[in-house]
Amino acid sequence: MKRPKLKKASKRLSCRKKYKIQRKVREHKRKVRKEAKKKGNKTKKFRKDPGVPNDAPFKEDILHEAEQRKQKLEELKQKQKLARQKEVAKKRKLESKKGNPDIIEKPLKCAPIKEQKALVKFEEKNSRESLGGELNKVIDASDVVLEVVDARDPLGYRCPQVEQAILRSEGKKQLVLVINKIDLVPKENAERWLKYLGNEFPTVAFKSSTHLQDRTMVKKKNFNIGMEISHSTRCAGDENLLNLLGSYCRIQKLKSIKVGVVGFPNVGKSSIINTLKKMRACNVGQMKGLTKSMQEIHIDKRIKLLDSPSIIASPSNSAIALALRNIVSVDAFENPTAAVEHILKNCNKQQVILQYNVPDFRTPLEFLILLAQKRSILKKGGMPDLEKAAKLILSDWTGTKISYYTRPPATEITTKHVDEAKSGFNIGEITKGNMNTLKVVRCPNAASSIIFHSTGPTNGILAKRNSKELQNVGEEEDDDDEEGSERKLI
Repeated sequence: MKRPKLKKASKRLSCRKKYKIQRKVREHKRKVRKEAKKKGNKTKKFRKDPGVPNDAPFKEDILHEAEQRKQKLEELKQKQKLARQKEVAKKRKLESKKGNPDIIEKPLKCAPIKEQKALVKFEEKNSRESLGGELNKVIDASDVVLEVVDARDPLGYRCPQVEQAILRSEGKKQLVLVINKIDLVPKENAERWLKYLGNEFPTVAFKSSTHLQDRTMVKKKNFNIGMEISHSTRCAGDENLLNLLGSYCRIQKLKSIKVGVVGFPNVGKSSIINTLKKMRACNVGQMKGLTKSMQEIHIDKRIKLLDSPSIIASPSNSAIALALRNIVSVDAFENPTAAVEHILKNCNKQQVILQYNVPDFRTPLEFLILLAQKRSILKKGGMPDLEKAAKLILSDWTGTKISYYTRPPATEITTKHVDEAKSGFNIGEITKGNMNTLKVVRCPNAASSIIFHSTGPTNGILAKRNSKELQNVGEEEDDDDEEGSERKLI
């Protein structure tokens, strides 16, 4: 018995329904045009290409050329498609080889990969040498060098190699420490660090301005010392630093001085220069290595500031310490869970629980699981993504979301060059200016901040020409220490 044929539903509409739909569409389009007109966006009507008119001369030749262009475009698209397919096939082969370790790769295929790695290493070496050379230029050209450190870990952002190079260089250059980002630590902690570092070098407290005008716009001064400064807009400590440099000119009887600004990445070197200039003179950003060459900025008739590239961290430093100090980017860090483990070891457990609002945990792994579940950082199947959770903590740590600070060492600094370092500066005026700066800056409470134990100074790399001088310095200071020989300048 044959099955009866099922009739398809008719697509015909009643006139009433059809006209209703058309009316609704017209109303909607009118409404869209009206809103676009209010915003100032004129809707462009794309007109259909009328083609080549029959009366046009050489019509056949023009059409032939258009067809050839179309064919070339199609060929290009096909080539790109084939290249993509080949790349996908290569990736699949590599994945299959990883799964099956018995498969041996051919030497011909390995050769280009090795060449690429060698090329990358060569480029990195060249960039390091060029940046080191630019840093040496700044040190040689400057009369006073400002070493910028982060207020959260001032000892960790200091570089002994650069400090030795400044003190041992010709012309008796003066070194001044600038503690930037003081609005991220409690006032009591900032005072302790100023006292501790002030025993060795002249130290200035500073807070850079994050909202500055362009070169063309004139700055209006509306600064009241009695008012508290917010976290984001105004600066503090700029007058104290300019007074320090001005008094140095007067005491040394110099017409003008050049002031070099050095430090590790993301400590705020360019921000300090922009703040002193009262306008955006240097490029500023969170991206590492924005400044690649020496830049000269005139503040006034007496003072010229020299912006320098960042100090290159030595490979002898631990990768975890570099990641915590924002010297290595969070995305490029291979093992973020190890860095989180280091943070939890050197922090108070109760403060971390209160900061992230998680229940009590026993191990760092358990903490990451709890945080991933709380923030919904999950993989497929509801499994917690530990790597993403660890990167989130690192980005909070290197940014300004988490308020943490380190305490200065209990032992006082005793160096041979204390009197020489302080000569030419009025220390009384500097301390008075620092106290005024701390009064006007709004700082976080000690209860809402996390105490972190610093791992000590970070070793840096300079150009080759200073290696012999600093090698002798290292031998004098560390005769018995064998590990110190590995940390000498390259």
